[in-house]
Amino acid sequence: MKFNNYLEKITGIEIYPMISLLVFILFFIAVTIYAFKANDEIIRTMEELPLDKSDTKNL
Repeated sequence: MKFNNYLEKITGIEIYPMISLLVFILFFIAVTIYAFKANDEIIRTMEELPLDKSDTKNL
């Protein structure tokens, strides 16, 4: 039996794709709002994190 046949037998299954799409859209809207409202100092600190050598240990 194919996987689609199992899904057809579950009642109310059609709501899950809509819920996942809504969560996906809300997440990216929240990230976009955060990016535009973030303090410039926080953004500069985050930009420099990959290049900051003060936290690395001498190997």
